[in-house]
Amino acid sequence: MAYQSDQEPRSPEREVEKGDDASSSDEEPSRSNTEADPDMGIEQDYGITQIETGTERQQPPGTRSALDRVLSRTSVADKDPGPPPDGGFWAWSSAIAGHIMMLNSWGYNSSFGVFQTYYTNHLPNPASQIIWIGSVQIAALFFIGTFAGRLTDAGYFRATFAAGSVLTLLGVFMTSLSDTFWKLLLAQGLCTGLGNGLMFTPSLAVVSTYFKRRRALAFGIVSTGSPVGGLIFPSMARQLLGRIGFAWTVRAIGLVQLVTLIMANLLLRPRLPPRKAGPWVDFASFKEKGYLFFAIGIFFVFWGTFFPFYYMASFATSQLDKPLAYSDALNLLLVVNGVGVIGRSLPNAIAHHFGSITCIIPASFISSVCLFSWTGVSTVGGLYAWASVYGLLAGACMSLYPPALSDLTTDRLLPDLRLLESSSDIMEDII
Repeated sequence: MAYQSDQEPRSPEREVEKGDDASSSDEEPSRSNTEADPDMGIEQDYGITQIETGTERQQPPGTRSALDRVLSRTSVADKDPGPPPDGGFWAWSSAIAGHIMMLNSWGYNSSFGVFQTYYTNHLPNPASQIIWIGSVQIAALFFIGTFAGRLTDAGYFRATFAAGSVLTLLGVFMTSLSDTFWKLLLAQGLCTGLGNGLMFTPSLAVVSTYFKRRRALAFGIVSTGSPVGGLIFPSMARQLLGRIGFAWTVRAIGLVQLVTLIMANLLLRPRLPPRKAGPWVDFASFKEKGYLFFAIGIFFVFWGTFFPFYYMASFATSQLDKPLAYSDALNLLLVVNGVGVIGRSLPNAIAHHFGSITCIIPASFISSVCLFSWTGVSTVGGLYAWASVYGLLAGACMSLYPPALSDLTTDRLLPDLRLLESSSDIMEDII
């Protein structure tokens, strides 16, 4: 409803001039007058016309509730921070922090073969039941990661990442106190997996905002944290299990994670302002054929990627012509994770010139062929050779997946959310 100029004159201070549109205020006086609040990065209403029971009422300044201001802060973005810097202290520190995060999440997950073999030998449960511990751990990581990413978009990155660090450490230390399958499933599987998910997707989203041209290189630095953790934790288990026992070995692993996660919390800093409010999962992304086919393809790629990491040690102790001892079988995990450092760094350097999607296609195909050939391995030397080749290919697939997904869109605000959605798709194929 418009005011009549002869009934209620307008005060000059309540007019909003916007360049050439200043004259439009006389033609449309019912328009809500707003003024930018530089402190909050939101729009503050000073003259909102409300219609209540057929009458008009002016909302005076200062009547907005504190809750409205908080919600506005997380639903309206500040000014555009500009293109990714592709360098600088906070950019490279975020890549290093992502490396540390991968060390403590995927590095710990890829070391589950140590626990799989140990639990099979010391628990009455069959191997097919024990594998649920590792499966739930990865499934929980991807599941909670979808929602953790939305919290990151809303401006709660630090709280989300800190909560993930606490849950991860809680799960590890509770694992040291567990002596039955169900306790291990809840501690190492569910609790640690949820903690990993609260760290994984938000940190990748933050790293992606700092890089464009060097994104593949940055993700290569991040992803090498997984094989580094896959070298550290099995080595600790190999050296400490026979000396101090299972409980204190796991606590020693937890101490390493405690120190490194403190560093990661200090080094990560979000660059983009909070995003506008939106759905937890953007299903509209699946209407784009490129993204849809990528999500389907990566679903099948990761369907069998982690089986060797979980079963290789058990395979070496039971299926070879001359089975290996448990301590010697752990060396295979060191090999498959060790060559993964090259598999995660070299392909990303190549992708920097040829594109991540161009590189991930042949890597995925060859790794699937390599998986089929595993059944033909029967000697110790053959298994070491197979582990070396597969470690390279699996590392390439896992490290090229995030930058390839980010390359599917030119919008700087979409890659992080899409990364979370595609990750949740992978959750089902782990189990």
